[in-house]
Amino acid sequence: MQPPAKAGRLTRSLTVNGGVFIFIAAIVACAFVSAYWMSASARMHHGLSQNSSLSLLIIRVASIIPAGWGALPPQQPPAPAPDAAEPATTACPAYFRWIHEDLRPWRATGITRETLEGARRYGAKFRVTVLAGRLYVARYGRCFQTRDVFTQWGILQLLRRYAGRLPDLDLMFDCQDLPVINAGDHTPPPLFRYCGSEFTLDIAFPDWSFWGWPELNIKPWEALRREISEANAALDWTRRTPYAYWKGNPTVGAARRELLKCNVSRERDWNARIYVQARHSYADWRTEVRDGFRASDLAKQCTHRYKMYVEGRGWSVSEKYILACDSVTLVVRPRFHDFFSRGLVPLRHYWPVRGDRGQCRSIKFAVDWGNSHPGKAREIGGNASRFVQEELTMDNVYDYMFHLLSEYARLLRYRPTVPDGAVEVTVRSMARGRRGLEREFMAGTAGNGSGSAEPCELPLPFGSEELETLRRRKADAARRVETWEER
Repeated sequence: MQPPAKAGRLTRSLTVNGGVFIFIAAIVACAFVSAYWMSASARMHHGLSQNSSLSLLIIRVASIIPAGWGALPPQQPPAPAPDAAEPATTACPAYFRWIHEDLRPWRATGITRETLEGARRYGAKFRVTVLAGRLYVARYGRCFQTRDVFTQWGILQLLRRYAGRLPDLDLMFDCQDLPVINAGDHTPPPLFRYCGSEFTLDIAFPDWSFWGWPELNIKPWEALRREISEANAALDWTRRTPYAYWKGNPTVGAARRELLKCNVSRERDWNARIYVQARHSYADWRTEVRDGFRASDLAKQCTHRYKMYVEGRGWSVSEKYILACDSVTLVVRPRFHDFFSRGLVPLRHYWPVRGDRGQCRSIKFAVDWGNSHPGKAREIGGNASRFVQEELTMDNVYDYMFHLLSEYARLLRYRPTVPDGAVEVTVRSMARGRRGLEREFMAGTAGNGSGSAEPCELPLPFGSEELETLRRRKADAARRVETWEER
């Protein structure tokens, strides 16, 4: 209970404050009445607007608000609606710079119709012409299995992905393994294929297996890439078999036949575990094809710490599957390149292995070194896997195709027209009559045709000094490894 004196002061304070409040309320009420009367009077006698009376009311009310009660916040105009954000353009991976190098032979002269048609002398199997976003194909020969089918399917999906964005163009394509346009030719024709080399001018283009290889039951790349990633997560590198693994057909190249000598035997263990799909003859390979390669699930082959990449007759589509495994990729000295492999750096993404008679000893050293330096070995395997998972997505595959074909089209010195014997190729015409895995893979890789995608930004060409530095670094890395092996 409060003392009487304090209670009295509190009562008087409440009385005074209450009186002040009542007084102010009365003034406000009078102001409203006065404003109403003035407004009515003005309408009757002077025709003043209602807005004028309301303004007077606001002024009168504001004049009686005691200082310190706070000013009314000023009325803010509505914020303008933000503009629709444009999609940010991302930079293409560094290996896109090789587009400029592959097209350099025709930069100065351009490409005439006569120059292009000269590619038929080198075995071009089909001709691709794009006019106003429509695809026309003229066939000049047969391709192995469905290489041509899924290559053309990929180009068709590119046109749907970037509808109306690809310029008119006209090109020749060969689906065989080996590049054939000699760098010393006086007037070399442009010829697209799946690989190139240091001594040839063939233009490297993404291979058919990115959209699937039905004859070998190899799924389209985007689906298989995810499966391999999941398999990697399920089996840590330290729990994998500590040897170098290879499985494939050794009958398609001398390098692979030489590799068989490195397999484990009673006399010697070179740390290699080699499995032959064609055990005795090509007939056995055909049996594997007929059985659908059920025992060759690529996502289930990431069980060794090391995997070997060995070229066949030319480059091999197996490269991307091997690099994706999180294993250390042992690359037996290659002679060819595909469109992305020039972005790989030795001792960062892979371990270089000799391609001569010292190959077996080189493999053994690599495995021994990796098992003795597991941290560094895992880093190399992880770098390769990240490269494949992040820089070799189907988005980047399509963007590479888009930029390569766009830059190529700028070199044409004539206006493309539908060639003799060419027919229009559409989704409907390609899917007609397809069954089994062919139809399944086409359905799984068909784009939505929205044309809303944005390609990445093509990087600038290499300078001459940059190219020389790249070549020197690769050669130095190979020599460094050979020096370690000889100690």
